Order: sequence, then C-alpha cells, then structure tokens
Amino acid sequence: MITDPPLPAVPAVVPAMVPAVVPEGRMAAAAQPVLAVSAGLELRPWRPEDAGALVAAGRDAAIRQWNLLAVPTAEDARRRIARMQQRWQAEEAAIWAMARPGGEALGLVGWNDVDLAAGSAEIVYWVLPHARGGGLVVEAVRRAGRWALDELGLHRLTLCHSTANPASCRVADRAGYTVEGTMRSALRHADGWHDQHLHALVAGDL
Repeated sequence: MITDPPLPAVPAVVPAMVPAVVPEGRMAAAAQPVLAVSAGLELRPWRPEDAGALVAAGRDAAIRQWNLLAVPTAEDARRRIARMQQRWQAEEAAIWAMARPGGEALGLVGWNDVDLAAGSAEIVYWVLPHARGGGLVVEAVRRAGRWALDELGLHRLTLCHSTANPASCRVADRAGYTVEGTMRSALRHADGWHDQHLHALVAGDL
C-alpha cells in the first residue's frame, strides 16, 4: 500500500512576519514614570486623592463635550483612576495628571489605544478651566510625545479632534503634529456625528 509522506510538523508558535516595534512587556515591567516638563509642571500618575479633579472635569462643559467624559461621583473617579493603573499594566494606555510639582491635578494627558507591536497610540488631553491659557496643554503634549517616541519607542502618534474644536487644531500645530486629513462622521458626540481632523507625529519629526 502506498501512503503519502507525513506532513512537516507545524511549529507551536508561528513567528511574526514583521517584528514588534516595541517588545511586549516594556511598559508592564516598569512603574509609570513621573515626567518633568518644566520648572512649574510635571506629568505624574493619577492618585486616588485626585478624584476631585476628575469630578470637576466631568462637570466642565467643554471637557464633557469634547472628551465624552462623565464622572458623576468621587467613587466613580477613584474607579477610573484604578482603571488607569490597570491599563498601564495591560499595556493598553499611559495616562498622566498634569500637575505642579507636589500639587493637585490640573489636567490630563496620555495615550489611548497603545499598540506596542504596531508602534502606535492616540493622544488624549484636557485641562481644567482655572489652568487654561498658559500653554500647559502644549507643553504636556510635547513631553508626552517625547516619552512615547524616544523613551517607549513607538513610531507613530495620532491626535484626533472634532472639526468644530479649533483649539485642538492649535494644540496639534504647536506641538508639531502634521494635519493629514479629515475623517468624515468619525465620532459621535452628544449633538450627533462629527467629522474629525487627523494629525500625526512620527519618529524623526521632533
């Protein structure tokens, strides 16, 4: 009886055709750092005692509108802060509080949709009303970008915002992000679907 030759064994793990831009585990293996921005500003991990700042942000009309942020109680805020820490360990996000050294949280900046293998992430940010107008957001966005590209090793960062939010266009421009186009009907806000501008920063731009 004639039989076909045995098929070659299939390896248990098929090697990736393209190596990961950032190796898995690089974030989870280290504590989230405190990032010095300037003499008057640092980016630090959120703490449970920052719950009041998150509640205040959820009550601000502009933050609520553009960030779809709802944090009705301090307990909701503490759960959200705990989730930030879990997402760092899961290598899904890196979120910091903007703060004066030793002071209270003034705003938020960080990375959502972190994809270490693809080397990409999307920035999110907001600042409380009493801290607006001094350039803190641009400083924080620049510093977060340097960390993501130079220290973590990502390759491409995106900044997306509603076309009805020109303030974010100014932040993107001042932070060095190149506008790449308009994504039609890309995000649903309380008043309906909004087109979004897509800005990007890639390694070597800074």
